[in-house]
Amino acid sequence: MSEAEEIWPDEGELLVCTVKGVKENGAYLNLDGYGNKEGFVFIGEVASGWVKNIRAHLREGQRVVAKVVTIKKDRERVDLSIKAVSAERRKDTLQKWKNQQRASQIMRVAAQRVDWDEEKTEVISEEMIEKFGSLYGALEECAISETALSDSGFTGKWMKVVTELAVENIVPPFVEIRGIFDIEVWGSEGVGAIRDALSAAELVVEDEEEVTLTCHYDGAPHYRVDIRAPDYSLAESSWEAAKKAATEKINSVEGSISIERL
Repeated sequence: MSEAEEIWPDEGELLVCTVKGVKENGAYLNLDGYGNKEGFVFIGEVASGWVKNIRAHLREGQRVVAKVVTIKKDRERVDLSIKAVSAERRKDTLQKWKNQQRASQIMRVAAQRVDWDEEKTEVISEEMIEKFGSLYGALEECAISETALSDSGFTGKWMKVVTELAVENIVPPFVEIRGIFDIEVWGSEGVGAIRDALSAAELVVEDEEEVTLTCHYDGAPHYRVDIRAPDYSLAESSWEAAKKAATEKINSVEGSISIERL
């Protein structure tokens, strides 16, 4: 790769770095994610206040978050500051880095299972990043919704493998499942009976503060049921309860209901 093609960080960017060597006047840090590039943090930029002994703050192999102060490409030099990074931003940056590492590992496992080479894995990963903003974000969406990839236009048997790995390895803030009620009522109760059935389905989560269940008209006789819950176990139990409640209502009138889990 030529110098013009090399990827450099931006000034002001926060980087996850690994301490490579500690000297009296500062430390050399490997810039994780930027190949063999390294930066230097002067002792005055290691911590707030006077640093008497730099080794009391840094050790070789330690992972830190540093801010890019200046970049001198002609000298292949990156000056860094650790003290310029707040505790909150340090925590957020490390978490994002850990998430990215986990996402990359999941894709490597998926590649082994579907027999992709490195180039194919990289192409698909880049396409997922383009659609979802980040690789971890894409996998998190897969853990939330089993149709996340297909809804975004992806095709192929590999989607099932990636989604299963995402569900197994990523704990999302919530999950979503969806189903369809096909309801017809030919008795005198008519639309009122359909409304009662859908209301009964929505009421099954009335006592579950963390679960939402909503029914939507998708064009007669189709009614979509959307469920959002903290985990799949609670989402599935809510789905089963909703099916039972709606079925009981329709069975009490002249009508029919068929149910499909999407």
